[in-house]
Amino acid sequence: MVDQFRRIEVVRPEPVAAEIARALLDYIFSGQVEPGDKLPSERQLAEQFGTGRSVVREALKSLGLLGIVDFRQGDGTYLRGPDSEILPRVIEWGLLLGERRTLDLVEARQHIEIVVAGLAAERRDQDDLREMRRQLTAMQRAKTTDAFVEADVAFHLSVAAASKNTVLSNMQTSIAALLKVWIRRVIDAADDSRPSYQEHVPILRAIEGKDAAAASKAMEAHMHGAAERLRGALEAHKATSTA
Repeated sequence: MVDQFRRIEVVRPEPVAAEIARALLDYIFSGQVEPGDKLPSERQLAEQFGTGRSVVREALKSLGLLGIVDFRQGDGTYLRGPDSEILPRVIEWGLLLGERRTLDLVEARQHIEIVVAGLAAERRDQDDLREMRRQLTAMQRAKTTDAFVEADVAFHLSVAAASKNTVLSNMQTSIAALLKVWIRRVIDAADDSRPSYQEHVPILRAIEGKDAAAASKAMEAHMHGAAERLRGALEAHKATSTA
C-alpha cells in the first residue's frame, strides 16, 4: 500500500498540512484503501511527503475531526466505515480543500437553508417548534464554544426536519460534521457567539408564525452574516499562515 501511495504528489500552494489532507483524500477516494483499512503510519507518510511528522499529524487530525478516520491507540489510523456521518463525502471537504471550494460550499448551503426555512414555516408541527425552541435556548445559555456549536447545528437540523422534505433534510444531516467545524472556526475567530444567536431568533419567530416568506428572508440574512464571518475567518487564517 505504501508503494502505491508514492504516486500521490503534493503540488498546490496551500499550507502544508492542508496539502497533505487533500492528498490523503485523493488517496482515500482512489480505491487503493477501503473502509476499515489501516493507513500508512505517520512515519511512513512523513517520509513520503518529505515533511515532519507533526505536519502529517495535523493533517490526520483534520480528517479525524470530520469523522473520516479513526485513531486506535497503539494500533494506528484507520479509514472509517460507511456508517460514518460524513457521507456523502463529496460535499464535506470544503474547509480542507481550499478557499474556492469552501466558498462554493457556502453558496450551496445558503440556497438549501433558505428553501428549507420556507418549507419549515409551512409544514412545521408543535414537536418541531419545541425542538427549535429548545436548541435556541441552548444556544443562548451556552457557556462554551462546543456547547454553542452543538446547539447551533441541532437548530438547523431541526428546521430541516420540519421541512418534511427527506432529501433536503438528509442533505443537511450529511454536512452536519462540516457545519460543526465551520461554526466553531467562525466563533473562535470572532470570540463572540451573540451575532449568530441573534440571527436565529427571527428565523424561529417566522416559522412559529407560519410566514414562509419571512422565514426565508430571515434565513437569508443569517446565511449572509455567517458567510461574511466565515470569509473573515478564512482571511485571518490565510494571513496567519503566510506571515
